[in-house]
Amino acid sequence: MDSDSRQRQIVEFARSRGRVEVPALAEELQVATETIRRDLKVLAGRRLLKRVHGGAVPLETVAFESGVEFRSQVDLAQKHRIAGAAANELHGAETVYLDEGFTPRLIAELLADQSLTVVTASLLAAEALAHSSTVTVLLLGGRMRGRTLATVDEWALERLRSLVIDVAFLGTNAICLEHGLTTPDPAVAAVKQTAVRVASRRVLVAAHSKFGQTSFCRFAEVSDFQTIVTGTELPVPDAHRYEALGPSVIRA
Repeated sequence: MDSDSRQRQIVEFARSRGRVEVPALAEELQVATETIRRDLKVLAGRRLLKRVHGGAVPLETVAFESGVEFRSQVDLAQKHRIAGAAANELHGAETVYLDEGFTPRLIAELLADQSLTVVTASLLAAEALAHSSTVTVLLLGGRMRGRTLATVDEWALERLRSLVIDVAFLGTNAICLEHGLTTPDPAVAAVKQTAVRVASRRVLVAAHSKFGQTSFCRFAEVSDFQTIVTGTELPVPDAHRYEALGPSVIRA
């Protein structure tokens, strides 16, 4: 197998499995571990993968955006910790916006016994609150994206623009100091950007793997957020660099 074919196979494995490990790839592809490490370096340079200890994880691009099943399997323990810390950031809010994504769905589960009005574009978040006797759920209409089970486009935007939200819990596909918060899909970016505008307070929930990355469509600056909740996997020096732009960073 030539290097281009092997590297395409590695990207496919990463995208289907959520993570690839150097020794396992070397055995599966029948090459030396040093060859795999060189391949991962090349793929990281092409912004298709992100190197992590012992292997790599896929980066989300215009050509690849992970779906619900993938997101529910990657960084799972970290996402539960993030959701728990984020749920403590209500601070008396009565109206809440929950973004699309798996972590906001976990937050929804933790809000089910609160007296709140929750606005969301996410069918996953709405489903998590369906049996709550204390939460009123307003599900935004619009075109449903099958990959994330969330609504976008003008129906969703028109309703969201008319609201005033106390606190919005938002996710991102990528965040970096230079380019802010980005996502692959312009339609998703428009919904997120609108949520940023109508919310009095914004809380970003993002696993450490999203940091230092960029995607296609910018929807917010780091300084637009009062709080960032991530995992302890994000190094303290990196957290301090984001705090220098304005938000407090909680490492859960």
